[in-house]
Amino acid sequence: MGRYPEVDLNKVKRRSVRTRASKVRLTDLARVPDPQRPLSAFLRGLPGILKVRDLRSLAADIRRARQRGRPVILMMGAHPIKCGLSPVLIDLVERGFVTAVALNGAGAIHDVELACWGRTSEDVAAGLEDGSFGMAAETADLINGAVIQGDAQELGFGESLGLFLNETKAKNRAVSLLARCYQLKVPVTIHVGIGSDIVHQHPSFDGAAAGSASHRDFRILARVVSKLTGGVVLNIGSTVVLPEVFLKALTVARNLSHHVNDFTTANFDMVQHYRPTVNVVQRPVRGGGTGYCFTGHHEIMVPLLAAMVRAAPGKRGAA
Repeated sequence: MGRYPEVDLNKVKRRSVRTRASKVRLTDLARVPDPQRPLSAFLRGLPGILKVRDLRSLAADIRRARQRGRPVILMMGAHPIKCGLSPVLIDLVERGFVTAVALNGAGAIHDVELACWGRTSEDVAAGLEDGSFGMAAETADLINGAVIQGDAQELGFGESLGLFLNETKAKNRAVSLLARCYQLKVPVTIHVGIGSDIVHQHPSFDGAAAGSASHRDFRILARVVSKLTGGVVLNIGSTVVLPEVFLKALTVARNLSHHVNDFTTANFDMVQHYRPTVNVVQRPVRGGGTGYCFTGHHEIMVPLLAAMVRAAPGKRGAA
């Protein structure tokens, strides 16, 4: 006999696996994908577990919000545009699943470059070595000039660029969120931090005009947020600017006596960071609502969400 006493496992209380509550059942298991079958079959065949279940719930929340006439706000950094997702996002806007878009300054830059020249995203490391990073004259002068003109007409930053791309008939404006939102009268707001974007380092930059236009966009976004009850907020790839802007827009809306509660939020990123987790997923829905976190590459996760939103619900709760 050993030196130390032991518990007697013969006395433990046991139960049957048949009556025990279980989180996973056969109906939740994945189905083997068949490339010959439609996409809807693939979506229904995903396992009904963990993040697939959450993604289905988010897609259902988006559809429900739009059926009830509630807003769906898409907040984004630049990365989703650089990843080639503009056509997918524009389709959601065209179908009415997204009712407002908020971008940071870099997102606007990549959108404009694709719309005008069909290319974007330079080699930052190489350009930084010789001081050429961000020095594309056409990009800076176009954006800075459009914002100066738009601000003089009391337009927001996003509307100024959308108007310019349409008036000048930018060659590739069909893949521009800015241009398409302007055409569809969907508010698209740009929220800049002066000194953070490449266009700010050019002589054509007017800090007063950019600040005025971006602040106008903040007020526009706050107005949209004031109607958010029952709606959805998606944050895709913005780790600082949009989560902070959203938090301030929400507090302004509530300060003005708008009862903004019971909505859904979701953060999509390759790594979950403090501000999106706290300022988008957790704090805003403390008084009612649901927050989701999805970790993965945007070029995979966003098309998957879009497909679920567009598809009709299946028997397993799949979108």
